[in-house]
Amino acid sequence: MIELDGVEKTFSVYVKRGRLRRERQDVRAVDGISFQIERGELVGYVGPNGAGKSTTVKMLTGILVPSGGRISVAGLDPSRRRIQLARRIGVVFGQRVQLWWDLPLRDSFELLRHIYRVPLDRWRANLDRFREVLELDAFLETPVRQLSLGQRMRGELTAAMLHDPEILFLDEPTIGLDVVAKARVREFLAEMNRERGVTVLLTTHDLADIERLCSRLLIIDHGRVIYDGTIERLIQRYGEERTLVVDLEEPAPPLEIEGARVVRVDGPRQWLRFRRDDVTAAQLTAAVASQAPLVDLAVEEPDIEDVVRRIYTEGL
Repeated sequence: MIELDGVEKTFSVYVKRGRLRRERQDVRAVDGISFQIERGELVGYVGPNGAGKSTTVKMLTGILVPSGGRISVAGLDPSRRRIQLARRIGVVFGQRVQLWWDLPLRDSFELLRHIYRVPLDRWRANLDRFREVLELDAFLETPVRQLSLGQRMRGELTAAMLHDPEILFLDEPTIGLDVVAKARVREFLAEMNRERGVTVLLTTHDLADIERLCSRLLIIDHGRVIYDGTIERLIQRYGEERTLVVDLEEPAPPLEIEGARVVRVDGPRQWLRFRRDDVTAAQLTAAVASQAPLVDLAVEEPDIEDVVRRIYTEGL
């Protein structure tokens, strides 16, 4: 459904040199990206600010023309076949509004029906389904400018899906949402992917979205893909450190255990960090019990946020 082969995007910027002189510089936002996404996949696309995520999405939707390489979305060249492609994709930019600001939400949906030329019965069936899943009825007659951020985002997702797109591009769709609104958005995306086979490319800084929704993760940095695989393989490969949390009978100085190091002490509770290749949790527990009476313990596995942060900061 989506294919990129050696895609590049270069922007020209002018940098001040002296009081009156400016110098032109070329900045490469995307630097030779290649990947493929199959029909029905739900893929997370993450990276630090300025890594090239939004630029990639804009090229995939035809908003930007690549400086080099080849892009195919649903068998079409996005920059040359924008009208044909628009009928087959849905797009949500978390910080952009595609709804009409002064109109009630229902009127925006009606206008989109005419823009996309969606048959009335199909439009009504889709809207009824989305009203139920996203709980839209309470604010369907409210002007968009009066909606809360969570309500507007539910409206944006509905607007992007009314014409039954095959592919959904989401750029920060949960930015600024509260816990309840995020949960509704995640449930909706998972259901659309499961029931309708919609292919989803999700760009976000909220790694909880990725962990709950995506079977595959793409990490981009400095315009290049540095990881392409499952979340489980990422954690196994880069999250080699685990944490043993022990509750002792009474407070004690940091334990000295071979193969582990104490990273935190809070009263009788201590956190011991260890590498899975050096020692097992069972061996570590036995060593702790030989030094101090144990009340309780737990093993914490590294989470995706810690692993991705290490990749960014340590250049893994």
